[in-house]
Amino acid sequence: MSRVLTRAVLFVVMITAGAMLAAVAAHPATHNIVKVSGYEPGTIVVKTGERRLLYVIDRDRALRFPVGVGREGQQWLGRAKVEGKYIEPDWAPPDVIRRDHPNLPKVIPGGSPRNPMGAAALTLRGGEYAIHGTNNPASIGGFVSYGCIRMLNADITDLYQRVSVGTTVVVTR
Repeated sequence: MSRVLTRAVLFVVMITAGAMLAAVAAHPATHNIVKVSGYEPGTIVVKTGERRLLYVIDRDRALRFPVGVGREGQQWLGRAKVEGKYIEPDWAPPDVIRRDHPNLPKVIPGGSPRNPMGAAALTLRGGEYAIHGTNNPASIGGFVSYGCIRMLNADITDLYQRVSVGTTVVVTR
């Protein structure tokens, strides 16, 4: 290969690698490791009062992520299983949301900046609720949803890769 061609290829590789690193750095996952007890490894625990989601990695430790949770009167507590995993899912607003926002379209396509599901979703309870990304990062840390658990897109992408259908989800205060 000629020197000019070698330099051109190297330049393209460097630009591509730099762009990929910049994309990751711009949206890093925000988890940290905390102590935990009483849950089986692989369990997702949502602490609504703390607005935190834990992914239990072993008997003593969990990854902790900031989340947005259900507003007063729209939270749920209990156990569920991850029933489905979706990348950039379409979103059809449920009847309760359509009542409050009648101008919403029947379906918002996945990937749309208007789609509240963000980068990925883990569905629960027959699709009534989900742990999902968001295109509104400012909503993380608040009581903001109709019962779903919102995560930053980088965080739901991280969690999505760690869990499978059937993963236990425990939602507590």
